[in-house]
Amino acid sequence: MRRFLTILIIAAAATQLLAQKIDREPNDPRQIVHLKTALNHLTVIELREPVLQVAAGSQSFKVEWRENKVFVQPTEPDASTNLFVWTSSQRLNYELEPAGSVAVMDFAVDQELPPQPKPTGVKPQEPSPTEVLLSGQPVRLESAKPSTKPVEVRIRDLYEKDGRLLVRYAVRNNSSHPYEVTTPRVYLLPGVRYPQSLYGLVDSQLGDREASRLDIKEQSPVSVIEGHVQSSHLQPGQQCLGLVALRVPPSKEPIVLRFQFTNDDREQVAAFLVR
Repeated sequence: MRRFLTILIIAAAATQLLAQKIDREPNDPRQIVHLKTALNHLTVIELREPVLQVAAGSQSFKVEWRENKVFVQPTEPDASTNLFVWTSSQRLNYELEPAGSVAVMDFAVDQELPPQPKPTGVKPQEPSPTEVLLSGQPVRLESAKPSTKPVEVRIRDLYEKDGRLLVRYAVRNNSSHPYEVTTPRVYLLPGVRYPQSLYGLVDSQLGDREASRLDIKEQSPVSVIEGHVQSSHLQPGQQCLGLVALRVPPSKEPIVLRFQFTNDDREQVAAFLVR
């Protein structure tokens, strides 16, 4: 009989422990959280940030706080009231229910973490045409004489962002026969020499005479990400715009880029940019 009573006591204690709760409350200042308390027991509210102030509607509950924890203990058996807790970012609302059985009380209530946004897999937004036009760096033409080439390339402006260089240019067909416009191949001219300092020519295009004075030792291809042309077929006297996006290696000194277009029947079509 004594053994049977022991088993009953252990079973009752186990049931009581299983009923006692450690809950998680939502991070919602519009919601009222009900707390079940018990005499001579503490209920702990643990938040994600320090508590600045608390206010209870009755002295029937002893309420204290320290750092990010609020301690609630009923002092009367049949009293209930509300409780407000303020942090630096929000106010949380609680209803303190009359002290009841220890078996069903809330031992601790932890604040849930806010839901983390799910990765969307969306690629970074490309700059809009308006952004390119308004934020672009104009390119000046360094030329002693106007171009007399049958096909003329004029670099208009640059736009640089996230390691990419966008170059907008115009192609004009001054010849007497059609010209096919394609995205240019781009080359970096390492170690190139010029009769004067290139620092004063940064963000400028070299004219025909100036480009002929370049002492080019070698050239290396530059990665072209994409390219677009307004029209691929130019009749004599026509002009079109184009855009090419590049991956240009960083450099602490001025660099020279060569934009090589499809050659026309008489000579090569190229443009030289000091960057």
